Amino acid sequence: MKPKKRIRIKDIAEKANVSIGTVDRVIHNRGEVNPETRAKILKILEELDYRPNILASTLASKKTHTFAVLIPEVPHPEAYWSKPLKGISEAATELQQYGVVVETHYFSQANPTSFRKKAEEILKQNPEGVVFAPFFSRESIDFIAQLNRHRIPYVFIDSNMGDCNKLSFIGQNSFQCGTLAARLFDISLPHDSKILIIHFGKELDNQNHPNQREKGFLNYFEQSNEQGQKRTHTLKIENPNNPDFFTVIDREIEKLGGVNGIFVTNSQVFRIAQYLESKNMHHIRLIGHDLIQQNVEYLKTGLVDFLICQRPEEQGHRAIQTLFDHILLKKQVKRDNYTSIDIVTKENLDFYKE
Repeated sequence: MKPKKRIRIKDIAEKANVSIGTVDRVIHNRGEVNPETRAKILKILEELDYRPNILASTLASKKTHTFAVLIPEVPHPEAYWSKPLKGISEAATELQQYGVVVETHYFSQANPTSFRKKAEEILKQNPEGVVFAPFFSRESIDFIAQLNRHRIPYVFIDSNMGDCNKLSFIGQNSFQCGTLAARLFDISLPHDSKILIIHFGKELDNQNHPNQREKGFLNYFEQSNEQGQKRTHTLKIENPNNPDFFTVIDREIEKLGGVNGIFVTNSQVFRIAQYLESKNMHHIRLIGHDLIQQNVEYLKTGLVDFLICQRPEEQGHRAIQTLFDHILLKKQVKRDNYTSIDIVTKENLDFYKE
């Protein structure tokens, strides 16, 4: 078997009928190149599967390529964000031979100011690329404007934002996640059921991810034409550690005259499972998100009926790899990369691998 011929810049130039210098400018994204010529060269690079000898050039230049990551704090090893962080760390280890350094910054999910401060720190460091979770909408919009101004490419992880110049998004379609949850309730509850949607967290109007899930959930039932349509109600709980947490839910359920199902828009569905267990309300259908350990325990007992999962380790790894492909390999990367939307139950739990 003959070894694969290595594609040279000269080969690209001859095929595109341009100078070697023009190809070099496109590959390294520097200097002015006619847009049509640039597109033509990029297409040829993709067709020939061109790969510059990054390792050799990196060893020769000894240049460091710094990527910044901005994600929520990881309070304990079983917390949800420990999983994307694991994928990020694995990618960083794989790419360190190419001079890639990944610096991770953390913000509090309860404090938008902490997001803003960490974003400012990142901008001062002027990294070559950024991966971040646009958790707080307003603060993310400000951060995006600064990244655009400094021409720093950025990749969204976990949740998406439209109308911006992102390089890429890695994660689930949050709207479709909400739609799927609604569908699960629709096929498993009576037509005249009442469903309670519960958000956990502060400044929920400023949070992108859970709001998109709620919109998808509500849209499903708004589009339904069947009679006896299910009724939905939303409850926002800022602090589940408050001693009055259970009392707040008691009052809401009493006001509604009982509920048949509860949908939790984030990974804290285990808190509602604890509530249902304490009240012996095993008959209420419960759906939430993410395969963290607390949720798994209640999935096994049957208090949580369905968990909608999203392969977070894969998201973390792919986000760093995407920056590497774009910045060092000069590859065109896909703008929207939707990961799978998985339904996990106690019956398939032992066979599901994230």
